[in-house]
Amino acid sequence: MNKTELVAAIAAKTNLTKKDAEAAVQAFVDVVTDELKNDGKVAIMGFGTFEVSERAARTGIDPRTKEQIEIAACKSPKFKAGKTFKDAVK
Repeated sequence: MNKTELVAAIAAKTNLTKKDAEAAVQAFVDVVTDELKNDGKVAIMGFGTFEVSERAARTGIDPRTKEQIEIAACKSPKFKAGKTFKDAVK
């Protein structure tokens, strides 16, 4: 399912227009993104938690040249599914 299909499905379930559903989806994405940029986290009970994971610097291998390269430390978004969500998918 892509964003367009998600918007259409939300519009159908909520009786919103596609334009309103798209605005809601975009607002959700924006709020989660802004919170993670500020090193926060977003927890939705029964669904899951969006948070930032810090990756340490490490040594890797360039697959083309087989040389060792240094990979810099970075932050990465992660999602941890909640129990209710996991059970529903099983």
